[in-house]
Amino acid sequence: MTAVLPPSIRANISVSPVPAHPPMLLAFMMWGLAVAFYLFGFFHRVTPAVLTSELMRDFSLTAAMLGNLSAFYFYFYAGMQIPTGVLVDHYGPRKILSIGALIGGIGALLFAFADSFASSAIGRGLIGGTVAVAWVSLLKLSTNWFDARRLGMVTGIALAIGTMGAVLAGLPLRVLSDAYGWRNVIGASGFIALVLALAIFLLMRDDPSDSGFDSHAGTSPQLAQPSVLSILKGMAEIWRYRNVTLLFWAQSGLCGAFLTFAGLWGVPFFVQQHGLTAKSASLITSGMLIAFSCGGILLGMLSDKLRKRKPPFVLGGACVVLGFGALYVAPDLPLTMLVPLLLLGGFGSGSMVIGFLHGKESAPLRLAGTVAGAINMGVMVGPLVQQPAIGWILDHYWGGMIIDGIRLYDMSAFKLAFAFLFVWVLTSFVALLLTRESNCRQYRN
Repeated sequence: MTAVLPPSIRANISVSPVPAHPPMLLAFMMWGLAVAFYLFGFFHRVTPAVLTSELMRDFSLTAAMLGNLSAFYFYFYAGMQIPTGVLVDHYGPRKILSIGALIGGIGALLFAFADSFASSAIGRGLIGGTVAVAWVSLLKLSTNWFDARRLGMVTGIALAIGTMGAVLAGLPLRVLSDAYGWRNVIGASGFIALVLALAIFLLMRDDPSDSGFDSHAGTSPQLAQPSVLSILKGMAEIWRYRNVTLLFWAQSGLCGAFLTFAGLWGVPFFVQQHGLTAKSASLITSGMLIAFSCGGILLGMLSDKLRKRKPPFVLGGACVVLGFGALYVAPDLPLTMLVPLLLLGGFGSGSMVIGFLHGKESAPLRLAGTVAGAINMGVMVGPLVQQPAIGWILDHYWGGMIIDGIRLYDMSAFKLAFAFLFVWVLTSFVALLLTRESNCRQYRN
């Protein structure tokens, strides 16, 4: 027989609802706001690739100067990575992303209407320094809002969507620039970033607990106010963990070389050495970017399925070695042979998403944002050195030919530049081979 409590007693008993994890739609909404800003950042990361002629003409640039202008994005991006990780750990993604989108939009407007190399470089620097917060914040949000078993897939999809920004900076940017002028197109992107900053500030929540749900990260993160000492301590501590250092260098070549080629020097190479139009050349580099995004999704899913991080990453790294080895050994191969090898290299480079998960699992969770920043800094160190270095090599071996105000470089100069790139890729692959498997388990003290 079931006992029935008197109404006076029942009225004084409160039943607390059992918290539940957030619905997927809400999780993807939070994630999507961060992904949108990541797409904006990826768009600007590679815009110089299809605007080489316009930039060299408008600002009277040599190859080395063009490499430096493009690399200003990476200079500031790399410099912000570890501080960004610490700030995200302390303040949360919402505040950092909204401020980043605001300043990034201003930087895009400055770059769009710059009248000198100096002002355009400042604009590129502002963009790079602020979109640096996108990926680290995205990883933090993903850890909080999604089950750990889906992180490889979700991270791969984020990379794929972000890479669509780079695809938009290929043939679509070329067509729109021809129709409306490159300055107007870049300016419009800056305005979109300002609108996104407002949306992030009003709608985003750092953790499901802020909306009454359970966090997938465990307990709700307590955000402390950072001090100079805590920032320096976090930056110093992460290097004690072997995999963090090795993954930093692995990313610099296996992803950095891809960004250097597809993001800047691929289009001039195909135009000058294989006789393609800028539109056709940008179609090839856009294809590499699509392959990159596919590699991120498929290899990330494979990592989740195997419950292993290293084997799929090594598989991707081997594809990068093969693709960039062909670019160095035989850059004059027929395009029917060279392009598939470069697409394979782009696919393999997408395995970089695994590096972030591998790194996060190789150090204490409280340092997740700082570790992500360090590994992402590795991604940026590659192109920030490689892009201007290739420009310097091309200028050093320039034969003196100029057409329509643009320097032309011969195949021997490009081959020397690609030799430099290939050696970097090889050393990065060796670093990857030396990492230790995490087995998809979070490091415990």
